[in-house]
Amino acid sequence: MSATSPPQPLVKRVPPGAWAVLVWCASTLFTLLTTFRLPGETEPAQWPAAQLYRWDGLTFLVVSTALAVRAGRLLQRRPLGALVLTILAAIVETTTLGVGELPMAQYLMTIVALYFVAATHPRRVSQAGLGLAIGTLAVYLTVRVMCGWTIGLSAELAVGLVTVIAWLLGNSTRQSRVHAERLSAEHAAQAVTAERLRIAREMHDIVAHSIGIIALQAGAASRVATTRPDAALAAMRAVENEGRETLAGLRRMLVALRAADVTELPDAVVPAGLADIDRLAATTTAAGVAVEVRRLGVVRQLPPDIDLSAFRIVQESVTNVVRHAGTRACRVTLDYRDDDELALEITDEGRGRGTSTDTGFGLAGMRERVALLHGEFTAAQRPEGGFRVTARLPLPVAVR
Repeated sequence: MSATSPPQPLVKRVPPGAWAVLVWCASTLFTLLTTFRLPGETEPAQWPAAQLYRWDGLTFLVVSTALAVRAGRLLQRRPLGALVLTILAAIVETTTLGVGELPMAQYLMTIVALYFVAATHPRRVSQAGLGLAIGTLAVYLTVRVMCGWTIGLSAELAVGLVTVIAWLLGNSTRQSRVHAERLSAEHAAQAVTAERLRIAREMHDIVAHSIGIIALQAGAASRVATTRPDAALAAMRAVENEGRETLAGLRRMLVALRAADVTELPDAVVPAGLADIDRLAATTTAAGVAVEVRRLGVVRQLPPDIDLSAFRIVQESVTNVVRHAGTRACRVTLDYRDDDELALEITDEGRGRGTSTDTGFGLAGMRERVALLHGEFTAAQRPEGGFRVTARLPLPVAVR
């Protein structure tokens, strides 16, 4: 059964234009109520102009409401044009009131519309809207002063302050959304990079070891092709088997990458683990480099990520011995310690790394694997000769 996303909150389901129109209707109703003497009042809170209840006043009310509805429909597509219409609606309705300023109730739709513009549009658009809203208040008062009419300066200052606060809130909302989108994009890019690195490590670990074994067997076959045909044939069969196993490993990896969950994988595509160490040792020994495997402590089941990483570390270390050490033997030690960690040690008595064919990707991949598991990794030449790779992987509480 597919999971359904929770419904969005009401404020997001209703378009911004609809909210602005609802605010206009509520503020208009509030204005009409203030012209009556409500219970507990000695007089109305606001004295209307003479034409409020006449035919011309009702006409102005209808015209202003039509402008407000039109502004609500244009708010998302043409924000500045919608703001102009809300301002015109406020001015038209104010002419029916006996006031000397654009009241808060009539300007409330403009304030709400400005908030949505600042929250959903680029800063330059919202700044133009803010200048338009504040500039209209200043021009309105200036015209009344030039005509010799009274003005409500304190009330208009309060309207201007609320307008600026609404713009600041909307702009802050937009910045928060942009920041969240940027963080989401960065996290997605990091996840893609981490996945690419993981796939690259798996490809390197699977292919590098097999190519090293194939190169040894092919070289041995070419040297004894004329003198010992049977040995050459056995070596080429080993090359064929190793190639088939490499292809099977790559196929398993691709199937695992396409699966949604590791627990859904069939047995045929279960990732490699420490249980395959003996097979790895036998294959490498048959190729000419004897691998001795030692297990210390109580062997126990490990989580898939630790089990796979431990195997890949051993596999890559043995591959480095085959390709770079110039020796015929190495030792692998798996230590299941009582202090709740798995310790790995791979040693050889060869000449160590540093040849011209060594790219260093293997050591970097091993170090990354151990770091992801919060362990410790070292790789250095031994004082007595040869090379040593060690890794300490802490085990989770469930395994302990």
